[in-house]
Amino acid sequence: MTAMGAVVILMVNACAPKSSSKEETVVVDTMATIKDPILKYGLPVDSFSVEDGIVRNNEYLSQILNARGVSMATIDQIARKSKEIFDVRKIKSGGKYSIFSTADTLNEARYFVYENSAVDYTIFELFDTLGIYQSQKDVVTRRTVARGEVKSSLWNAMIDNNQDPMLALELSDIFAWTIDFFAIQKGDRFRVIYDEIFVDSTRIGIGTIYAAEFDHYGESNFAFLFDQEDRSDYFDDKGQSLRKAFLKSPLKFSRISSHFSNSRLHPVLRIRRPHQGVDYAAPKGTPVMTIGDGTVVAKAYQANGGGNYLKIKHNSVYTTTYMHLAGFAKGISTGSRVRQGDVVGYVGATGLATGPHLDFRVQKNGGFVDPLKVKAPPVEPVQEANMPRYIALKDSMMNELDKIKWEDDEILLEGGGEIASASAK
Repeated sequence: MTAMGAVVILMVNACAPKSSSKEETVVVDTMATIKDPILKYGLPVDSFSVEDGIVRNNEYLSQILNARGVSMATIDQIARKSKEIFDVRKIKSGGKYSIFSTADTLNEARYFVYENSAVDYTIFELFDTLGIYQSQKDVVTRRTVARGEVKSSLWNAMIDNNQDPMLALELSDIFAWTIDFFAIQKGDRFRVIYDEIFVDSTRIGIGTIYAAEFDHYGESNFAFLFDQEDRSDYFDDKGQSLRKAFLKSPLKFSRISSHFSNSRLHPVLRIRRPHQGVDYAAPKGTPVMTIGDGTVVAKAYQANGGGNYLKIKHNSVYTTTYMHLAGFAKGISTGSRVRQGDVVGYVGATGLATGPHLDFRVQKNGGFVDPLKVKAPPVEPVQEANMPRYIALKDSMMNELDKIKWEDDEILLEGGGEIASASAK
């Protein structure tokens, strides 16, 4: 018997003279189609009445289930039993849920399913042993490409072209050591090969970025993902690491409100004096990151100047200072070791400040230098033994990037793949 139909074989006596003992085989093919059940969260939808909902403000699990006829005693047991698996107090307003009820006149609720995230969900059995278990939706990864040209900002370039704006953040992380994203200008452009992640045919995020080119001020900057000594990292077209000793900026997307100067009119004191740092205007509470590995050598408050500030010593040459902070990150104290990209504080307006911003300063051999002009040395490049393998990968990826034309031509990928072909022009 196959899934496409059933074949019934009947053995019957033929309408023949009694003296004949011959039998005939009559084959009846019913071709009755057997459909696969439609599943949602692994449960057969056709067997239940399914109600989808969204948790309202100040709504609790007890309210949702009790309104569907589940007793408070059962709800209490569920809450107690689920603590080790999923604390029902974590059910938040705006969260999606589904209730599976019997498809009869009783309409008894049998399962409650809460979506913890776009991928994870928790199933609560509302009968017998009140089982509670977690699972995940099927995640589909699709190789895709994107390109764009900046008109106002990299973020807007993504939105204008129906691309995930999180791709802008990913690119800024990859090129953080080589491109100052506060200096992005109109006409800068990019093309990238990466994975998109889908659940239920809905794009939920960015996966691995394999190769990217960012044309900044007319200069091409490349990034190729390469495995070396059990670690994946990005390297340029010459095999140099894109990771450097320092990040280009201690903040993600913001704007420079004041540059390094030997004579600046102080906005509060209204006198001219040197401004030995760079001011980044950003909303209060914006996370501030250390630009490199180091040790916190000062954490204090300066009432007549920098307010809450941190000083981090990176090596025998460089020290950085972060001023006017609203507060410090948890665990930060004098003597703390920090790693590049760690959040060390939050933008504020403490001390002498007219509004929330970060006053960021860099000292080189004890003297203040313009943070925007610091050139950090690269870390370990592709090892010589791995260079042939890297060159092969780089050439292959470069060939794929070249297929992503800057203009509105069709974009093709080797072996197929999803295409994001909209231009950002």
